[in-house]
Amino acid sequence: MPRKESTIMEQKIEFICEWKTRNYTITEVCRNFEISRPTAYKIIARFENEGYEGLKELSRKPRRVHPNATDEKMVSGILSLKEKHKLWGAKKIHKLLYDDFTNQEIRSVLTVHNILKKHGLVKSQKRLRRVKPIHPIFDPKKCNEVWSADYKGKFLMGNKIYCHPLTIADSKSRFVFTAKGHYKENFDAEKAEFKRVFRKYGIPKQIHTDNGSPFGSIKAIQRFTRLSY
Repeated sequence: MPRKESTIMEQKIEFICEWKTRNYTITEVCRNFEISRPTAYKIIARFENEGYEGLKELSRKPRRVHPNATDEKMVSGILSLKEKHKLWGAKKIHKLLYDDFTNQEIRSVLTVHNILKKHGLVKSQKRLRRVKPIHPIFDPKKCNEVWSADYKGKFLMGNKIYCHPLTIADSKSRFVFTAKGHYKENFDAEKAEFKRVFRKYGIPKQIHTDNGSPFGSIKAIQRFTRLSY
């Protein structure tokens, strides 16, 4: 017959009553109540020392306060500052604590953050989606897989003005899509020529360029320039 649902305390009392009858071995009683022998001996020991009162569930709260636990006054101060400055994070609130507490009393920024998080005052940050790295293709197997682009060196024309030739070519067939002469290496002229070539020949998987302007810059984010984007 299936055992009726009962509280933990009722099950312990029933276990003791069954154990006291001496009609079953400790192994049989443990099997009947689906508990281990160490647990059974623990219940029996508490019953023999304290009676049925010893069968009550003990509080899981630590008996001793951790020596490094944050003072309640400090916790209240942190929560009060967060209430005044709802948009502030742990770093800014940590700096304000020096107005009301000594250096010895103040905890780390991480502790402040954990206290705010414990009270539900910190929003979890969205995890950044990992982007698969793009490995450069140096040996293309077909056309339009990899292109190369570069300014092939300026030269002085007969009118005493420099010409800056922009070349874009297919790395497999060596076909030159364009060799456009520009008076200057500026963004508008470069973008217009790339758009014209893309519309006529399509867009490859990769375009290989050097790391200099206008294709790359060490001062820009991820070293990309406006033309690269």
